[in-house]
Amino acid sequence: MGENNKLFTLLEKGLMGPMGKIAQFKIVRAIMGAGMASIPFTIVGSMFLVFNVLPLTFPALTNVFEASFFKVSELYMLANSASMGVLALYFCIVLGYEYSRIIAEEEDLDLTPISGALLSLFALFMSLPQIVLEGGSMIRVNNLESNIINGWEIGGDGVARLGSIGIFTGIVMAIVAVQLYRLCVARKWIIKMPEEVPLGVARAFTALIPAFLVAFVVLIINGTLVALGTDIFKLVAIPFSFVANITDTWLGLMVIYFLVHALWLVGIHGANIVFSFITPIALSNLAANSEGAHIALAGEFNNAFVTLGGSGATLGFTLFLIYMAKSKQLNILGKAAIVPALFNINEPLIFGVPLIYNPFLAIPFFLAPMASATIAFFAIKLEFIQPIIANMPWPSPVGIGAFIGTGGDWKAGLVAILCAVVAFFIWLPFAKFYDAKLVAEEQANEIEIQREAELQL
Repeated sequence: MGENNKLFTLLEKGLMGPMGKIAQFKIVRAIMGAGMASIPFTIVGSMFLVFNVLPLTFPALTNVFEASFFKVSELYMLANSASMGVLALYFCIVLGYEYSRIIAEEEDLDLTPISGALLSLFALFMSLPQIVLEGGSMIRVNNLESNIINGWEIGGDGVARLGSIGIFTGIVMAIVAVQLYRLCVARKWIIKMPEEVPLGVARAFTALIPAFLVAFVVLIINGTLVALGTDIFKLVAIPFSFVANITDTWLGLMVIYFLVHALWLVGIHGANIVFSFITPIALSNLAANSEGAHIALAGEFNNAFVTLGGSGATLGFTLFLIYMAKSKQLNILGKAAIVPALFNINEPLIFGVPLIYNPFLAIPFFLAPMASATIAFFAIKLEFIQPIIANMPWPSPVGIGAFIGTGGDWKAGLVAILCAVVAFFIWLPFAKFYDAKLVAEEQANEIEIQREAELQL
């Protein structure tokens, strides 16, 4: 027990403190909000893509689709183009809104969230056109072979840089724009209108000077970078691409799930913190997979294959509590937790067993999701199953999220079930030990209660 206490103390000092502080950063919470707000659009757009690729999974449908749905596919696939094709747009707007709202509420500044959103969008659009320095003059790139017209690169769904590859530039531009907006309001560099002026008009003029400042700052940054032979978009892509490449490795995946569950063990919602950083990468990878890439960590990879039943991959553990546990308290808890567990929700177990600060169950809490992630990672990397191309709702039951998310790959559904089974067998010996411990405690309590009753008689 002493060694276990040392482990929890180490986790508290090494992770809980630093990660707890990071979780409170305004920009981290804003990015989390932007990721959550973007998910409904990615789910809707993804479903149309899944529908469009059904004949690839079920060849018998090919003739039916060619004679019917494929005749209007250019129409209904607009739902996919208008979501996944312009993902950076959604992310940037919501991030600017959320970041402004949080600053306004917590710093008591008169920032209007919608103005923050529009300023962020303004900054993003100024960073998209490709400009080069030729003969001492800055000119917009025109290259028909690369589909670049007057600086704007046109991709399959419109402006290429507005797709998932622009998410990270959108994040940086939103931060720059909102911070400049905050500076203007804090220093009162704004046009203050009389109280008689309608609120909408007053807000428009309040954002006027910040808009000028955003324009000047972004243009100066862009002009400097163009003179150096690059631009904001290319520069931002370097560090974010590096991070994205790390997450596409087995070791990177293990680090992610170690951090998530180490934080949970000391009482912090690890998934919320870690995946607030991972969500932009997962959405970007999702779009890449829909275009032919084969990246494991994409979309709802986590809930489709890894944390089945909730953090710790506890679906099998929940079934153990119902059908195998002899401890009365664990059995009752399992029956209460099974329905949420089927939809990847396990707070009843996290706080009821409890799993947090529990040295007897810490090892399977770490190992089960890491094992599940390993199985799914290599199944995708070795191309045994298709990668995730569609964003399913995260509470999708085991097998269903993997099957639909991969565009109808039935083997992906089996791999998800395999992940849940492996996780169950990892939990099994530890669950048995903990159950026996609680049974002994319950029996001791019953004997003590009986003795007290006899003394009273």
